[in-house]
Amino acid sequence: QVQLVESGGGLVQPGGSLRLSCVASGGIFSISSMGWYRGKQRELVASITSAGTSTCVESVKGRFSISRDNAKNTVYLQMNSLKPEDTAVYYCHKLGSDAWGRGTQVTVSS
Repeated sequence: QVQLVESGGGLVQPGGSLRLSCVASGGIFSISSMGWYRGKQRELVASITSAGTSTCVESVKGRFSISRDNAKNTVYLQMNSLKPEDTAVYYCHKLGSDAWGRGTQVTVSS
């Protein structure tokens, strides 16, 4: 029932910024905890609860932030001060479910 569609990836210079978006359809988005993951093994990057409590992993703390707009059924990942090691496919996920987006490619290179 739940479908997730990511967008906003692309090629950016080191130190640059991107904002990823994930639009959800189906389900009740406002009560869903959401997360951003990256890489083949879908490593957790950041998550946000229905109450708006957010967390980021140490490697992106201070550079990335996660937010949500329930009126738009959308979760965002603001990515600043990007580094080459941030290069990966980024996936949106509804926690506690099998709902995943197809991913969006982020490439950080000079």
